Amino acid sequence: MGTRLHLPRLRREGDRDEVVVEGATKGFPQYFMKLTDSIRYIPGIGEKRAAAFARLGIETVGELLYHFPRAYEHRGDIRLLSEVEDGEVCSVLLTIAKPAANVKVRGRMELTKVTAFDETRRCSITFFNQGYLKEVLRLGATFRFYGKVSVKGGVCSMSAPTVEPYYPGVKLPEFHPVYPLASPLTQKNIRDAVCFVLDKYDLGALDPLPPYIREGLGLEDMVTALNHIHRPNTYAELDEGRRRFVFEELFLFSMAVTFTRRGSVYELPPGMSTPDLKPFYSALPFEFTDAQARCAREILSDMIGDKPMVRLLSGDVGSGKTAVAAFAAYVCVKNGYQCAIMAPTEILANQHYADLSELFGALGIRCALLTGSVSAANKKKVKTLLSAGEIDIVIGTHALLSEGVDFAALGLVVTDEQHRFGVMQRAHLTGKGQGVHLLVMSATPIPRTMSLILYGDLALSEIDTLPPGRQKVGTYVVDESYRPRLDAFIRKNVAEGGQVYIVCPAVEAEEEGLVDLSYDGEKPKIKNVTDYTRELQSRLPELSIATMYGRMKGAEKEAVMSAFARGEVQVLVSTTVIEVGVNVPNASLMIVENAERFGLAQLHQLRGRVGRGKRQSHCVLVSDSKSAEAKERLEALRTKSNGYEIAEIDLKMRGPGDFFPSGDGRAKQSGAYEFRLASMCNDMPTLERAAELARRIAETDPDLASPLHTGLKAKLLDVFTEIKGTIS
Repeated sequence: MGTRLHLPRLRREGDRDEVVVEGATKGFPQYFMKLTDSIRYIPGIGEKRAAAFARLGIETVGELLYHFPRAYEHRGDIRLLSEVEDGEVCSVLLTIAKPAANVKVRGRMELTKVTAFDETRRCSITFFNQGYLKEVLRLGATFRFYGKVSVKGGVCSMSAPTVEPYYPGVKLPEFHPVYPLASPLTQKNIRDAVCFVLDKYDLGALDPLPPYIREGLGLEDMVTALNHIHRPNTYAELDEGRRRFVFEELFLFSMAVTFTRRGSVYELPPGMSTPDLKPFYSALPFEFTDAQARCAREILSDMIGDKPMVRLLSGDVGSGKTAVAAFAAYVCVKNGYQCAIMAPTEILANQHYADLSELFGALGIRCALLTGSVSAANKKKVKTLLSAGEIDIVIGTHALLSEGVDFAALGLVVTDEQHRFGVMQRAHLTGKGQGVHLLVMSATPIPRTMSLILYGDLALSEIDTLPPGRQKVGTYVVDESYRPRLDAFIRKNVAEGGQVYIVCPAVEAEEEGLVDLSYDGEKPKIKNVTDYTRELQSRLPELSIATMYGRMKGAEKEAVMSAFARGEVQVLVSTTVIEVGVNVPNASLMIVENAERFGLAQLHQLRGRVGRGKRQSHCVLVSDSKSAEAKERLEALRTKSNGYEIAEIDLKMRGPGDFFPSGDGRAKQSGAYEFRLASMCNDMPTLERAAELARRIAETDPDLASPLHTGLKAKLLDVFTEIKGTIS
């Protein structure tokens, strides 16, 4: 690549500044670039494409390189035409038998048709609006075609396959990455940008993993691993690249959690004492269970102690966590401080506000709601009253994190469904006061082994029993042959006044022929929300059916869920976005399609969406999987109802993946840390090792001042900006 000088000169190239190294071979300049530099330095990325990349959460070179493929096309597996079955997606190596011809049809549509052959058969190939291929697909030239092959009566055809020129002795890439997209970006746009950076740039960045960690664990360096994850030549290279980044994600998260905690260790908590609790208990419409009372005592002990509370309140859906959180809020307010309760969705925040404002109103405690849909005038009013200390408890969503939300005396922060919030978001909210107590709630029962790793010294309170009178949800495992009976069961539940949830693992039909990194073993046909809703509506036209999934706008999801809660929608077809949702006592049937695709803890969460009212409720797990492990897992859910027991089984069988949010290519939320690959990790020792190393480094090099930790420090400060105050 030519001689590298230590001091590059700056040269203006068009509308971009590019740093070009003197002495580089002509035509192949060597560019220096930092991972924090803008992607606008990359040729081909103008204003419009940059905006599209931004919708994927990609604005810097580092974010581009860490935008990992979601799957791979295995194009290196070349088949003979005589071996291919009808509808199979594969690669074939074919020689052009006749010159390509362009044909105009339907006005502007142009077809390019060509005939090609291998040693066994001929194949007719059609391309759409790619007229330039007539000059590319020359007589006698050989190409690798990848796509779906149709075989009818021994006659082969392909429609719009990808095409790559083949030259003897020149190896074509084995795997082709498939990335999450945002319109109008194409796969080629992302691949070209990634390959340009990897080929032409000296990244100029230190590896965030210190050499002693990489060498000790046998992990690849960052650049090698990036090449192997974006353009692997073998499965072995792909596995090694993925193994390195799985560890990196878990390690960086562990480091951030460690340093975030450290920032508040030395702060004095609000001065609190035990108030008169009789009014609170008298206002409750029920008595605490023994488990709730035990958790309340543990929380009270923390709140009147000499250091800020950092406690996880974990319990099954319906176990009464909100009532225990209300107890903590009451203690806080009666000591003269304010409380903030943050929920992950507006509909859940509204539900909490409706329940708690009634309870606290009877106790003379002032509550307010602050969400994105609250009118500007009301937002202003709430902010003014909060800062003046005239609101005791504010309940809201991410709106609580925004600028201008200030407290006169914040004493307690409660976050609901903690796994939906980033560590940094919670830290940002507690940062609005001094020594603020923190209570995080989770309806995902977290095994004690997992909680110790994820939360270290964070205290754990478990509500391990359900309130008396809660009916057990009948759980069944069936296959596709039960479809007619399932439809009848849906009709029966609706006719009796109930409502139905149906959960699918995908939003749209999946592409075929991909190496799917998120799933091991054989893969039954995947149900998707889009097609399922259409088919179900045609089979059950008399029912009111709605659709909901994560990529819908927040207001759309809120509208659908609210309509379901009001009973206007009888059947809701959704992805797992309903895993955290409003309480709908009328919902009596949960159907989970492709149940083998979900972890047990997640299935248990979904099952908890029904059985909240007086009606007997049912959960039906549909799976055609032949995997012995999948059958064992589903049988465990059918026979067990204790969330903690189920979570321990899931942890042993599948690893920690279900306890992390997984990246899906969407723009990341502010303050949230997404695991792009760690959700595929099924090696518990990896997580344990990452957490232990993070703790040791924090103890031996608390400011990351060692030269060995320069790259680690830079990465942490770049990804977790809120920990800047904890590292000098």
